[in-house]
Amino acid sequence: MTQTSYVIAIDGLAATGKGTIARKIAQGLDFAYLDTGLLYRAVGVAVVAAGDDLADEQAAERAALALEASSLAEMADSPALRGNEASLAASKVAAMPAVRAALLKFQKDFAANPPEGKKGAVLDGRDIGTVIAPDALVKIYVEATPEVRAHRRFLELQERGENATEAAVLEEMTARDARDESREAAPAKPAEDAIRLDTSDLNAEEAFAKALLIVKEKLEG
Repeated sequence: MTQTSYVIAIDGLAATGKGTIARKIAQGLDFAYLDTGLLYRAVGVAVVAAGDDLADEQAAERAALALEASSLAEMADSPALRGNEASLAASKVAAMPAVRAALLKFQKDFAANPPEGKKGAVLDGRDIGTVIAPDALVKIYVEATPEVRAHRRFLELQERGENATEAAVLEEMTARDARDESREAAPAKPAEDAIRLDTSDLNAEEAFAKALLIVKEKLEG
């Protein structure tokens, strides 16, 4: 493996709990953390803010190429990237090969050379173990039933004061799953050597504990 750091790939569809798991693992191990979904959210939001059509692949590619590593912290703290509209926009631009190609080097560089001299990196997304870091030391694919995931997302939206019904969230999530799993460029799917973790019946702490056990066994093995 030519990676200069330990890489942990956490993949899964929306609202499976992968982001919370990845963030907690990074904090616990003092590894760098990258929520790759935020990159696609930032691209989608930038396209809309520029007044361009979300179906315009050239506009989306321009937005992707304009992203800089220095803006990662700002993106992580941006409320505009956490809402449902940003999520839907991300799903649309993420299906575009030009956008994925534009962000590929950004993500690979982060994995191979974590910022601040960290000894490892945790990346979460949908294609980390299959495309971004196929040689990752640890690959976990987090999953949960659509109904459980929709309920989790519904509660998140309620906390943010967004108007939504659980039925509408489930419908949107099902449509997004279909786009993510059927796109030609890096479809969402577990790597062949990924360990699958179902969080349907687990709370956040239980899911993290199981994932951390998987990671520690790999690191110590």
